[in-house]
This record gives sequence, C-alpha cells and structure tokens, in this order.
Amino acid sequence: MHSACPLSSLAPGDAIRLETSPPIAVFHTEEGELFALDDTCTHQDASLADGWVEDCWVECPLHASRFNLRTGAADAPPAKLPVRVHEVLVVDGQIMVKESEDEPNLPPGLTVDGHV
Repeated sequence: MHSACPLSSLAPGDAIRLETSPPIAVFHTEEGELFALDDTCTHQDASLADGWVEDCWVECPLHASRFNLRTGAADAPPAKLPVRVHEVLVVDGQIMVKESEDEPNLPPGLTVDGHV
C-alpha cells in the first residue's frame, strides 16, 4: 500500500503523481471522489496527473485520448489500451493507494522502472 498525501492537502479538482514504479496518479474530482490510475498514458510517455479531468474522465495532455477514472478504459485513439485502476482508501485522513496486481500497459519502449 502506498501513502499518497493527507486528504486535506489534495483539493477537489486536483491530482498528484506518486513516484512508484510505474508512477500512479491520484485524482480528487470536483464531486469529491478519489481515484487512482497508472499515471502514464498507454500511447506515449505523458503524465495523466497533468491532464484535464471532466466528469469521470482524464484527458491525456499530449494527444487528447481520455481514460475512464473508474475503469481505466481508453475512449479513443491514439491510446488503445487501458491503464490500471488502483483501490483508494482514506485511513486516518491519509489517502492510501492499494496497487493493482495486474500487469501495467505502458507505452512502447517504456519499462516498469521508467527506462526506455
């Protein structure tokens, strides 16, 4: 389990990147929900934590593919593969992320440790 940050320090509408391997993005939606996905777009090495969140989707900042915050599914090319979804818990005011045991879908040339 990864400790992200205190819930009070992640405002609704914001996201943070956890420097895990591979990195994980934690999103706090305007509606107050918390989600965690692999942070790297499956099309190219771009941080989803830097993307735009609307409704229950995050848009990649490079090529506008969107990923569903609930399922990790990609909605349109250029991304074709989903990102992993992780369980988010709040324990004593701290956001905790339980990493999925599924294999990550990383963009071509990128490995789990972040090297090409």
